[in-house]
Amino acid sequence: MKRRIAMLLTVVMVASLAACAGGKESTEQGTSGTGTITDKPSTDNTPAGDNSEAGETNILVAYFSATNTTEGVAKKIADSLSADLYEIIPEQPYTEEDLDYHDDDSRSSIEMNDDSARPAISGSVEDMEQYSIVFIGYPIWWGEAPRIVSTFMESYDFSGKTIVPFCTSGGSGIGSSATNLEALTSDATWLSGTRLNGGSSRDKIADWVNGLGLNITAQ
Repeated sequence: MKRRIAMLLTVVMVASLAACAGGKESTEQGTSGTGTITDKPSTDNTPAGDNSEAGETNILVAYFSATNTTEGVAKKIADSLSADLYEIIPEQPYTEEDLDYHDDDSRSSIEMNDDSARPAISGSVEDMEQYSIVFIGYPIWWGEAPRIVSTFMESYDFSGKTIVPFCTSGGSGIGSSATNLEALTSDATWLSGTRLNGGSSRDKIADWVNGLGLNITAQ
């Protein structure tokens, strides 16, 4: 009798221990599984050697165009580089009479005869800091960039940026216009500018851009 009771107690104890061990294993596995699952993506998901994001060059093509000639060239540059495009728009639009350079009393004549003239611009560039290269385009008025381009250059900090000027004209070259604009900035690298025709082909413009020695490719 005692032997049977002892055997029965032994069976009960073994069964109890097995049940406890099984329950403990189930709980630990569940805790371990929960601890390793996360909805937060890895912060380092860039393939080794892939530095395309870090090496990206942000480019802006800014332009003033009173008769849409410079606009056509600027759009070709921006399109060939997949760059951002920004039009310098005057708060007070220029009329045909304003652009009459034969009239000494026309608005453009008065502005160009006044080195301190700074026509107001409507709107602004969002986050200029992001751009490392800025193309700046304009027509030639009286051998210079229109004064509204001076307004633009004085409105931002171009420190550390590379600036590439270009102009359109009926025949005049870029002359001293770019040099005079450069004097309005500080700590920027200015490249030699060029004159482009309104009818310049995209291929010709791309060849010019690719010959600037910058680490960019126009297509």
